[in-house]
Amino acid sequence: MYTKRIFSPATLILWTRYELMLFVGIASVPVLLYSVFDQRWIQFPWLPIALVGTSVAFILSFQNNAAYGRVWEARKIWGGIVNSSRALGFMVNDFVTNAFADEPVSEEELRSIRRRMVMRHIAWLTALRHAMRGERPWETNHRARTNREWKGRIRVHELHNSLQDDIAGYVPEGEGPKVCGKANPAAQLLALQSRELESLRSRGLIEDFRHMEMQGVLNDLVGHQGKSERIKNFPYPRQYATLNSTFLWIFIVLIPFGLVHEFANLDGKLAGDYPWLDGWFIWMSVPFSVVVMWIFHTMERIGRTTENPFEGSVNDVPITTISRGIEIDLRQMIDDDPDSIPPPIGLRNHTQT
Repeated sequence: MYTKRIFSPATLILWTRYELMLFVGIASVPVLLYSVFDQRWIQFPWLPIALVGTSVAFILSFQNNAAYGRVWEARKIWGGIVNSSRALGFMVNDFVTNAFADEPVSEEELRSIRRRMVMRHIAWLTALRHAMRGERPWETNHRARTNREWKGRIRVHELHNSLQDDIAGYVPEGEGPKVCGKANPAAQLLALQSRELESLRSRGLIEDFRHMEMQGVLNDLVGHQGKSERIKNFPYPRQYATLNSTFLWIFIVLIPFGLVHEFANLDGKLAGDYPWLDGWFIWMSVPFSVVVMWIFHTMERIGRTTENPFEGSVNDVPITTISRGIEIDLRQMIDDDPDSIPPPIGLRNHTQT
């Protein structure tokens, strides 16, 4: 997530530089044909082109509204994960006691149980993050060259480290490889948490009502995971994405043909007062065409790169940073060794990942 107030104009131009070069080429073709090769038939009326532009603006606004909705929903889901994680931390710390135990255990063993459950929860966060960072065929962050450049600048942790290595210090020995061998490691970790809760209940280390409360928090986490997976695995509908792309490029190609006609008329009118402009003012249609092309295409590209809020792009939900914040909170709750608690993740190029 980019943290500065706005992207600088230079950053925006750098991000779209290849499209800008393409637009200059597209915009120059009609002017060359009209002015240099004297192809005067290239005079398309602007009205039908403007109607196409209106249609494109409508579908782009629909796409961007849908993309923003997906990002905002994803942020709310992970806000819910923060709340549920803290609630689980409170309960683990306060509910796992000898108060109802038939055979009380030592305080050291209680601390070990609490720590094991907290660390397994952090492993669940890690597994969910890795699942959310996986590539899907419809995602764009790994396709466009400038998107890959940004990804290199912010360095998304999950794209450079394996899940098994990341959870190795958070789960009991032997549990990591077993979990990672399953189709959905995050779901397996929640199942292990549920199994441990049942074991603690049977030993009397958790009273029945408290067990129900903690199981309810696990159910909430299952719901948050399912909602995240729904956003990740179901993209913006492909039929709309196809219409957006097709209509946009039709409009982009038509723009310079319509503006040539307008600027040719202006060229003729200005030539009487400014003879030195005769034949040259028509070239002003090139920058105007490029500006219109760039605005529409950038709107479409922003919607396209925003629709998948877990890819790890500069505009995505910072799930790695959120997870680290949860880890710090939970491990401090159980009075874990301060030297073993990792620090908050800092910004990289003004971006949280």
